[in-house]
Amino acid sequence: MTPVDPRVERDPSDPLIGRLLDGRYRIGARVARGGMASVYEATDVRLDRTVAVKIMHPGMGDGSADDDFAQRFVREARAAARLSHPNVVAVFDQGTDGDTVFLVMEYVPGQTLRDVIRAEAPLSPRRALALLEPVVAALAVAHQTGLIHRDIKPENVLIAEDGQMKVADFGLAKAVSADTQHTATGGVLIGTVSYLAPELVVDGRADARADVYAAGVVLHELLTGQKPHQGESPIQVAWKHVHEDIPAPSQLVPGLPAYVDALVARATARDRGLRPADGGVLLRQLRRVRNAVDAGIQDDPDLLADLALPVAAPIADDYDEPDDVEHTTEEPPAYALYDQASDEGWEGDGWEGTAVVAAQSWEHQTRGSRRGPILLIAALVLALLLGIGAWWFGFARYTTTPDVIGLTAGQAETKVEAAGLEFDGSETAYSETVAAGRVISTDPGATGKILPGHTVHAVISKGKERYAVPTLRGKSEDDAQQALLDTHLAFGRSTQKYDGKVPEGQVITSNPAAGEMLPRDAAVDLVISKGPKPIDVVDWTGKAFKDAEHWAKSKKLKVEKSEEYSDDVAEGDVISQDPSEGDAFKGDTITFVVSKGPELVTIPRVRAMGVDAATQTLEDAGFKVSVKHSELYLGLGYVSSVKPGEGDKAPKGSTVTIYLV
Repeated sequence: MTPVDPRVERDPSDPLIGRLLDGRYRIGARVARGGMASVYEATDVRLDRTVAVKIMHPGMGDGSADDDFAQRFVREARAAARLSHPNVVAVFDQGTDGDTVFLVMEYVPGQTLRDVIRAEAPLSPRRALALLEPVVAALAVAHQTGLIHRDIKPENVLIAEDGQMKVADFGLAKAVSADTQHTATGGVLIGTVSYLAPELVVDGRADARADVYAAGVVLHELLTGQKPHQGESPIQVAWKHVHEDIPAPSQLVPGLPAYVDALVARATARDRGLRPADGGVLLRQLRRVRNAVDAGIQDDPDLLADLALPVAAPIADDYDEPDDVEHTTEEPPAYALYDQASDEGWEGDGWEGTAVVAAQSWEHQTRGSRRGPILLIAALVLALLLGIGAWWFGFARYTTTPDVIGLTAGQAETKVEAAGLEFDGSETAYSETVAAGRVISTDPGATGKILPGHTVHAVISKGKERYAVPTLRGKSEDDAQQALLDTHLAFGRSTQKYDGKVPEGQVITSNPAAGEMLPRDAAVDLVISKGPKPIDVVDWTGKAFKDAEHWAKSKKLKVEKSEEYSDDVAEGDVISQDPSEGDAFKGDTITFVVSKGPELVTIPRVRAMGVDAATQTLEDAGFKVSVKHSELYLGLGYVSSVKPGEGDKAPKGSTVTIYLV
């Protein structure tokens, strides 16, 4: 018995977590679970590195050398160990610890191609071809070394966090060599029904072209977001693979280049003789198509002609293998279902689990009278088995999905796992009615049919979808509207308002205000600045300056004042202003010229002067002169007195009276 590390948090329902396998691999969290095995994140304590450990489920085998399931694990290790390629998951070790059979592989944190399809499909041809090329490159190397994968599907394509793509799960790989040309143990046909080549359904025999077919189906799904063949049971899907061509992707995604359709048709031809011979040939064709797509070429007649299938190509009934491949199969494969380690189940649009469908394979009989009865008996037996299989696949082996709507994610997981199912709560969505952290819906829905051990995918509520109104003040109206769209809100209407602080054309405020939480696409109104409000200028000419100054200050206008003498405007009144009319804005300056009244001049000394000299002196000083005789006038003609008196001040231009003696 291997020791358990008490430092590792353990799941009571999973005794493997915390164990040290083979004295080297400390088992951590389970990252995937399928019908045959589970995959765990683990630590290689010897090399101090993180690895992935695939562990066979109890009851699938006893780990002995004669055990078929254990031998499949050994085959996976040996097959994958023969491959060394950056697009293949590396296998490090394989072994047993008591009854536990395990396989140690490279740990690839990230996502799968299935995750990309769910999130992004349908993809553009450029993106789809870029994603498929590393997968086909890995197949090319495998086929070159004599290995076929047999289970190419999006779940088996891992995408690391740095974008590196790796093909995983060569557990179904079959070496194309003389000693391994047979079906899986007991005639069981192994593979995923949505990606099964027709020949695997008919006689269970496969070569590299079966991988090519599966890669073509994956390309169809990348381009359209849908599996090409869908049905209510694996048998229906398998029947379509045999009897119906894969539809052109452009039927679902109009506008795809015809040569892209042709690549899918060539890879998925029902007659395997028309498909690319192996992954290397497919890789060359894919790169030609990718180069044309990258160059923006819509029509390429030469490429289309090279890829196009022959018109009305016959479908081979016997699916003969190439002459250079030897088979040792002695009897037809059994009618059975076998589930490979996979965390996927029925999704409604196709079977994700690895499936085995009723196969028909019989030896070529000697042509003659016995052929008819033999074929009739075989057909009746096949019909009976198909009927039993349909009942089993359609009804008997299913269980019911428990109702977990409204439960917390933890409660839902407990209830689902108690029903013998796996729980996936990675998908989240907003809900106006279901509280955050609780289950909105499941797939399959409550009471829906599901295979035991398969996964119930739950959508967990993120609560009500709300977005904060962004800060829009100071943005232009166009920028503000774009900011609302970027925040998943809508623009309502705009109004305009004068504002002395926010420049014209910019947002003053929003309604609701910045920071308020609103539902998706809720409308937000904007108030847009018209700039400062204009002030109607009043003409204060001839009016008191003190009144003009008070008005200007009340309007937040600046005042500049100058003074001048004026004979016409009273002292303290406004002689002129600038501007005197029109509009002004807060902070503008108005200049006033204010009257100091008339200019005063000192009356000069003119006493004892003759009348002519006195008159000239006063006029030179700016006065007008009035001449009168004094009461003692003697006729001498000299000034005896002045009024106003000498030395007094009088307005310039006023009249000064002189009196003569």
